[in-house]
Amino acid sequence: MPHRIIIRPAAAADVEKIDALLQPVARQRLILPRNRDDLFQHMQEFLVAEYDQQLVGVVAMHIYGTNLGEIRSLVVDADYRQHGIGSLLVEACERWAKGLGIVRLFALTYVTRFFTRLGYEQVSKESLPHKIWTVCVHCEKFADCDEIAVQKALSDAPVQPMKVIPILETLEDDQDNR
Repeated sequence: MPHRIIIRPAAAADVEKIDALLQPVARQRLILPRNRDDLFQHMQEFLVAEYDQQLVGVVAMHIYGTNLGEIRSLVVDADYRQHGIGSLLVEACERWAKGLGIVRLFALTYVTRFFTRLGYEQVSKESLPHKIWTVCVHCEKFADCDEIAVQKALSDAPVQPMKVIPILETLEDDQDNR
């Protein structure tokens, strides 16, 4: 009998199993740690993979604006890594991103070969200021990050730069309007 693999949006009931998948990999410092509260708060960003009705994989997609998304927290249970589940999770993120009008996806990873097999190209981290100045700047590895950035164009549409508004100016403007 063939095995059944399903990729679906995460549900609240999945958080315990998602946490169990992510924690060992986070302890190895291969992904950033997430606590359960964070998982609940960002559940809408997660997809899960079921293999014969058992949750065996997870991925998150974070959106940075109208044209850029990130694949995060991609983990597949070690016993299921040779079944194409990681590829299915990434491909599901790509379809999801295209449906949202996202032009390109990127990931910071230690397994560049996995992503290049899926059509991603290595890029400099400096080409991803959205990530660096919103998330990476708070990471303990910020000054000495050894992850590799990869990205994939999902559309031929031109990439629009994200407008950065200095926080201080915004605060001053808000105070002037009071």
